[in-house]
Amino acid sequence: MRSLLHALTLRWRLALLSAGLTFLVLCMFALFIGQSTASRIRGDFRNEMNTAITNLLANRLPISYNDGVAKIPESTVRTYAAPNEAVIRVLFTKGGGVLASTENAPDFGKLGLRPDESGQVGGYRVMTRQTTLAISSALGIQVYVQYARKTASTEASVHRVRVFLIFGVLLGSGLALALALALSRRALAPITRLTSTARDIAMTRDPSRRVPIPDTEDEVAELAITLDDMLQALEASREEREAALARQRQFVADASHELRTPLTSVLANLELLADVLDGERGEAARSALRSTQRMRRLVADLLLLARADAKRDSPHAPTDLGQVLLDVASELGPVAGEHELSIDARRAVVAGARDELHRLALNLIQNAFQHTPAGTRVHAAVAVDGDTVRLVVADDGPGVAPELRETLFDRFVRAEGDRGGSVGLGLSIVRAVARSHGGDVVLESPAEGGARFVVSLPAVGQDTSGPPSPPSQNGVSPPRAAPAPGRLSVL
Repeated sequence: MRSLLHALTLRWRLALLSAGLTFLVLCMFALFIGQSTASRIRGDFRNEMNTAITNLLANRLPISYNDGVAKIPESTVRTYAAPNEAVIRVLFTKGGGVLASTENAPDFGKLGLRPDESGQVGGYRVMTRQTTLAISSALGIQVYVQYARKTASTEASVHRVRVFLIFGVLLGSGLALALALALSRRALAPITRLTSTARDIAMTRDPSRRVPIPDTEDEVAELAITLDDMLQALEASREEREAALARQRQFVADASHELRTPLTSVLANLELLADVLDGERGEAARSALRSTQRMRRLVADLLLLARADAKRDSPHAPTDLGQVLLDVASELGPVAGEHELSIDARRAVVAGARDELHRLALNLIQNAFQHTPAGTRVHAAVAVDGDTVRLVVADDGPGVAPELRETLFDRFVRAEGDRGGSVGLGLSIVRAVARSHGGDVVLESPAEGGARFVVSLPAVGQDTSGPPSPPSQNGVSPPRAAPAPGRLSVL
């Protein structure tokens, strides 16, 4: 029952509550009126009978006594009974014999009523009076006079009153429900408008919209004013937050840009020192060079993310993603270690910034190296699927922990077992580059295990029936066995 009430709208709950209260009030009223009316009808019926039998006794029934037999003419009792369709019986007090009776008068004694009793039996209301009928001035007979009428007509009247009251209660409750629905709809109309506006704001995520404020001074108007004030505060807060984020992004972009020049100078000097110094000094220079190189990559990553946040895209041009993948493989081949890297690079042209696409593929393969044990097979492939170019990087390592799947592409998220010393920006850059090129990246978990990253980018017009992109000139060698067309393997 409670779940049913919770499923109803506020309008229906208010209407049902109003109709229920009206029903209870009408039931109490009908019960009181019904009992009063029934008592009044039955009381009037008894009063009529009492008046009739009193008049009957007051007029003194004529009695004759012949040959020791008392007799009252049947026409006399019939005359007294006829106006009310009553029956009359006159009984001797001694012996209970019948002195006079109307036609078809039942024997109330056989129905369970003693001659001296009044009551209701056999569908009749019986009134009994004891009186003395004078035969002469010196002689009288003690008798019981039973005056009875059928109660069917009286009870029918009581039943009609009850039916009328029940019908009135139901009709009144139905009218109360209809009126309550109409009134609640009118009363809740401002709240309905508020709900509709709030739903539109939730869909458009535009807190700058205003809610309609009723021209009243009730609770609904107060609610509308409060909601409007809340939206204005949210709009102001959003503007402040966006301004702060814009300043922050601008600062990161400016700082990253300004750091590139001194870092380049520092790298050049450290490379020179690493070449000319020997021993501990040379090792210190080479360690500083490696740290500075990581710093330069971090600055480049931050600058790329800052540009993506600011929606500042690099110039796009038709770029063969297959050739980009080959260049990345040639760069990572010497640092693959014990990982087995295989490449399937078919010609696939997209509109993009080559450096950013290079960073995307580089980060995906480096991520596979960093989070899989030695000896793991890493496979990268580029293929065209209709109007979409897909770059897939898969490995047969341990896969991604379920608790990391939701936050894997967030910034500065690092998984356990990271052996590359990353700062957790690699996959964030992958997603930022993919989205800035009109695509996206998803993580899949193949049934055979491992992790599978799929980057989808819109393709541009190209001919994919020709030979695959040629190998890069940076040292990537073709597979040792007879390879399928367009397939390279880096060991």
